[in-house]
Amino acid sequence: MTSAPLAARLSVPSGPLFFPVTAYGPDGALDLDTYRAHVRRGVEAGAAAVFACCGTGEFHALTPEEFQDCVRAAVEETAGRVPVVAGAGYGTALAVRFARLAEEAGADGLLAMPPYLVVAGQEGLLRHYRELAAATSLDIVVYQRDNAVFTPETVVELARTEGIIGFKDGVGDLDLMQRIVSAVRSEVPGDFLYFNGLPTAELTGLAYRGIGITLYSSAVFCFAPEIALAFHAALNAGDDETANRLLDGFYRPFVDLRAQGRGYAVSLVKAGVRLRGLDVGEVRPPLHEPTEDHVKQLAQLIERGYALLEPLEGPDGTLEGPDGAHEGPEVVLEGSDGAHEGPGGEGRPGEGE
Repeated sequence: MTSAPLAARLSVPSGPLFFPVTAYGPDGALDLDTYRAHVRRGVEAGAAAVFACCGTGEFHALTPEEFQDCVRAAVEETAGRVPVVAGAGYGTALAVRFARLAEEAGADGLLAMPPYLVVAGQEGLLRHYRELAAATSLDIVVYQRDNAVFTPETVVELARTEGIIGFKDGVGDLDLMQRIVSAVRSEVPGDFLYFNGLPTAELTGLAYRGIGITLYSSAVFCFAPEIALAFHAALNAGDDETANRLLDGFYRPFVDLRAQGRGYAVSLVKAGVRLRGLDVGEVRPPLHEPTEDHVKQLAQLIERGYALLEPLEGPDGTLEGPDGAHEGPEVVLEGSDGAHEGPGGEGRPGEGE
């Protein structure tokens, strides 16, 4: 657990927010060694925070014991360098249980996902998240998506609730988000954090920036951290030329590919991590693996994305951000076996992040 308040650590991040996949072995069991390596590499690559066991991390597929083991491993691997935020969901009783498991494991905060299955009214949703906040000392970010969509008035009440520090949007209704931001700004003193939580959030990053939301999930960081870092630097610097080059050449085609299969917001990301040389295993049912052709398209797209970074290279071959800061090492994508990998083999709405 980090010592500084979570809101302060997340408000001006130094890099993308990292949502690691959960690693499984050939038998489908949790592979903590590989998971640790995945988290460690993400932090070393420049992640500003680790969101463990959330949508991309297949929270829905983990037992409580597996969940706590993963959160504890993430906390140990980050060693306080960046905050660790854990997922929590299902009904109120189970959400409280996961929150307490995360707290015992040393997490810094929670990403509170929608209640399981039911479509509740605003009063019930507010009660659910308030009871969760009262049951833990961890700071909470509420995740709007699927069956948990909030009115501006409800978000004002959430922002007034002790322990709730932020709101993550996975719906994509910019009119609603503008009204939420305005209402909270007018009614609640102090800062309240907002996150763009759409799958492949970089695609809508410029639009969200227009209403003042610059924090976002980055699943691409799992398998192409240099691309994610370059986009993050461009977005923060207002370098729309670089951002648009990456959007047009990499992110939009990636989203088009992601749309080819249900669950690809998770399984395609996992395939990307494997392509970069870290065997994190397959997704658990009910998700399914991408087709062989889609994985080949992903490998080609990763290569194209890295080629787009060449104009950002400095004189020593490392990547430069818009301000001239070096963002990461030069990457060789083609391994000896034809698989796309980095140095040393490293590596639909309602889905994923």
